[in-house]
Amino acid sequence: MSRPARRKLAVYTGGFLFNARLRRILELHGWDVTPGFSPARADAVAVWGRRPVSKRGLWVARRWNKPVLNVEDAFLRSVRPGQAGEPPIGLLADPEALHYDAAQPSALERLLASTQYDAAALARAERGIAFLRAEGLSKYSDWDPDAPLPDPGYVLVIDQTAGDAAIAHAGAGPESFAAALAAARAEHPGARIVLRTHPVTASGHRKGHFGPGDLDAHTEICADPVNPWALLEGARAVYAVSSQMGFEAILAGHRPVVFGQPFYAGWGLSDDRAPIPRRTRTLSAAELFHGAMIDYPLWYDPYRDQATSFEVAAEALAAQARAYRENRRPFVCAGMSPWKHRPLRTFLAGPTAPLFESDPERAVARAKDTGRTVLLWAGKETTAVRDLVAAQGVLLWRAEDGFLRSVGLGAQLLPAASLVLDDLGIYFDPTRESRLERIINESAGLTDAARARAEALGRAIVAARLTKYNVGQSARLPDAGGRLKVLVPGQVEDDASIRTGTRDVSTNLELLRRARAHFPDAFIIFKPHPDVEVGLRTGAVPEGDLAALADHVAREMSAAEALEQVDVVWTMTSLMGFEALLRGKSVHCLGMPFYAGWGLTEDHGQAAPRRTARPDLAALIHAALIAYPRYFDAETGLAAPAEVILERLATGGTGVSRPATLRHRLVARLQDRLKHFAHLWRR
Repeated sequence: MSRPARRKLAVYTGGFLFNARLRRILELHGWDVTPGFSPARADAVAVWGRRPVSKRGLWVARRWNKPVLNVEDAFLRSVRPGQAGEPPIGLLADPEALHYDAAQPSALERLLASTQYDAAALARAERGIAFLRAEGLSKYSDWDPDAPLPDPGYVLVIDQTAGDAAIAHAGAGPESFAAALAAARAEHPGARIVLRTHPVTASGHRKGHFGPGDLDAHTEICADPVNPWALLEGARAVYAVSSQMGFEAILAGHRPVVFGQPFYAGWGLSDDRAPIPRRTRTLSAAELFHGAMIDYPLWYDPYRDQATSFEVAAEALAAQARAYRENRRPFVCAGMSPWKHRPLRTFLAGPTAPLFESDPERAVARAKDTGRTVLLWAGKETTAVRDLVAAQGVLLWRAEDGFLRSVGLGAQLLPAASLVLDDLGIYFDPTRESRLERIINESAGLTDAARARAEALGRAIVAARLTKYNVGQSARLPDAGGRLKVLVPGQVEDDASIRTGTRDVSTNLELLRRARAHFPDAFIIFKPHPDVEVGLRTGAVPEGDLAALADHVAREMSAAEALEQVDVVWTMTSLMGFEALLRGKSVHCLGMPFYAGWGLTEDHGQAAPRRTARPDLAALIHAALIAYPRYFDAETGLAAPAEVILERLATGGTGVSRPATLRHRLVARLQDRLKHFAHLWRR
């Protein structure tokens, strides 16, 4: 984005001066925020909403005949707005009026009244709506996935906090909520009524308008932190005063009955009981969304510290909200090397800090005593552990590195930029269902927006030449003389993916033999696994066998370089098979990795009867790289979308390519000296 012209913005409240994120967003959009000592030199005066303290700024603006910039939070703000000091991801900065002040037109109202959107813009808006619904994003995105929803078929009446300026400025008051409830009962006789408590009221910070006195045999209160989109989906009708949830009801396909005059009323999308005569245009939900969510707000990218688009801001908030929701679950972690504890504490940071036990049995006992879930490093799961978990009645989740991991090897104590947490199984074990397998099986419902995002991510990975570890050098393969070039990636032979995902072929030597038998005339390239090559893991092939079976050994070559130059990948369960699919290569599997059994590979191993879906590559990418893993950006300390981590890895960004501490770096050097005794410390 081009840098806007600089303008001086005088402020008279501490929030503008001491909230660094607020100042930064305004600065990136052309405003230099300064204390209002010299109002005559200012280009405008900023006021926040219509709180009592805003009177100072309004008085100065009148006194010095300066324009007012009305600033408020954007319709997507943060995971927990107003409750935890979280900085905003977007602002509304309106030079005409507050968007919720129905007494006069705002810049948003003028935009909605006049802008003509073409088909491409409307398609973009539809993708944005689909993304918010799929991710459960709202102004309050800190809902609990385990919170109980009312049984579908109810009439939803939405409450707000008492005294909220958005009520009075929408021409409404306490009586409007009583009228909304009365109308819901009269217009839906005998129907179940659900009164939706505002999240701030539910947390005990402010009062609402509905209480026990409003309940009867057909009326109930929903104060639990439920997904607002799921709540709207279960409703047969929606009644609101001026809540933003009324706007979301429109996006969810409802025609809400509205008793105030919010920004979304008056456009033919709601049943307005307090009409706004000056709003005469009829809009579609996509037009309303484009104006309110794409054009109007000032969005911020916290990873790159720059002004950004709605899509980038929404993806950032989705990653942070998902991390918050999953980290609400208190864990006892087990089976994890001590050097992983520190990065895992950061990755799992939430309302309750994770606990760590070295022994799975002690972890199970502690989980039972404290009501926590056991989070076990997936490779440490055994039948004995599963039996113990079942006997004690505790929940078991598994953790493992994600598929975009780091610049360097895990065996060198480099923290992962991505992890997967699986409540069903784990992706490398085909003997039982994993969460990834379920996601792929359900991929037929992938939205156009999700598909486009996955395709773009796949292209970016290939263009950046990224793989899981991103080690090795650029090099050219020898001339194959026109023969088919078959890449055989070596694996760690004691790896859990080999133990669970293979049958009759489980060694690199046998893998090579099968490759030569299947492709007798091909030019076969063997690429040793980097952990094996540096002597940290088992799986080396004797040199004599290598000479007899392989035409070339790509020892120092990066995986990305090798994949670009071959025609076929022949593997047991290596992730390089998935990385080859991203690059359009033919992949043969002798085991059953997560990407096999879906019709995208030539499978020579066991059958996969549970894998009934036939996803295309975009659906597989979305499942494996977006929906299944979570990512952590060490440069900002934030949960992040996959695209941010891809960019960090591609540019060698900090925080993903170094051991966690100086002590761990020293340990890594010592391990390299003692690499032939790696079995003593790996666990």
